[in-house]
Amino acid sequence: MKQPNPMQILDSLATAVLTFDDRLHLDWMNPAAEELFAIGLRQGQNRDFEGLFPDRTNLVQRAQEVLAQPRVVSEREVWLQCPGDSGRLVDITLSPLPLEGDRLGLLVEATLSDRRSRIAQEGRRIEEQRALRRVIRGLAHEVKNPLGGLRGAAQLLAAHLPDPDLTEYTEVIEHEVNRLLKLLDSLQGPRHTRHREPVNIHQVLERVRRLVSAEAPQEVSILQDYDPSLPEITADFDQLVQVFLNLAQNAVQAVSQQEEGRVILRTRVERNYTIEGNRHPLALRVEVADNGPGIPEAEQNQIFYPLVTSRAEGRGLGLSIAQDLITAHGGVIDLQSAPGHTVFQVTLPLTPPANGEANENGNRSL
Repeated sequence: MKQPNPMQILDSLATAVLTFDDRLHLDWMNPAAEELFAIGLRQGQNRDFEGLFPDRTNLVQRAQEVLAQPRVVSEREVWLQCPGDSGRLVDITLSPLPLEGDRLGLLVEATLSDRRSRIAQEGRRIEEQRALRRVIRGLAHEVKNPLGGLRGAAQLLAAHLPDPDLTEYTEVIEHEVNRLLKLLDSLQGPRHTRHREPVNIHQVLERVRRLVSAEAPQEVSILQDYDPSLPEITADFDQLVQVFLNLAQNAVQAVSQQEEGRVILRTRVERNYTIEGNRHPLALRVEVADNGPGIPEAEQNQIFYPLVTSRAEGRGLGLSIAQDLITAHGGVIDLQSAPGHTVFQVTLPLTPPANGEANENGNRSL
């Protein structure tokens, strides 16, 4: 049996791996590191350790200690801020790396510190939402039947009333029944279509940007931060417009009362990204970010559930439907929010899972 090439193994890792020489200048990095640090190997070669971890004096000192007194050192939850990124917490492991002669270099492993918890929470949230969605759809179906009978009875009653003025009351009944039926249709979720074709995500976002800009207050800026190298994705164009239009409209509303409200539409590529236990070599990440007041922490875990909303005039269905549509595309929506910085992150697979068998939902599983 042919043994795998060590370089192929390193290139396939979801963990970011970097090597530095004895002067702490970058020698090499794998694709996961290129993605994490938003820099290519050619661009980053010979960049020093401190340049990759700016304002992390303590981490630089630990790296120097590893070279002086060889041992393995770990640092948890190091905040890493890269250009064009909202920032991430990473766990860092520093190990001595033997070089030619008696020289020692540095081996750095960087892993998203919230990766495991994110995957676990994501799985629990999706299962909870699916269970709740099944209950709501069943309840909506049962309620619609008597409502239809009530509407029919009101129409028959209106046709037999001796006083035409009394039809005003039957019209109220019909109007309210129709309103409830529309609400129940929304609760039952979108009608998932099978119309999938190659879609340029930036065409989707530009459509959304034009629609939102036409309604946004003059003080609100709608900005783009696109990665032009992204390939097309197989998806339903209109459904993606519906998803990102909802997210962008929510973001605009969140900043509409500020003097300098800002909404950013950002695209990036993710490598070795896990969605519902399926690891995809390449995934598309779309962020809708705003500098509004943020979503209260107590509401963040329930924000995607039906009928949950932080807006007095909202019905709490937009995000739930958006989650349904993205889940139908094999993706996931995540939320990070704090005062002054809220990001809805939509991740969609660009490639099939890195394994062979498909699960019961049509996705391939590990």
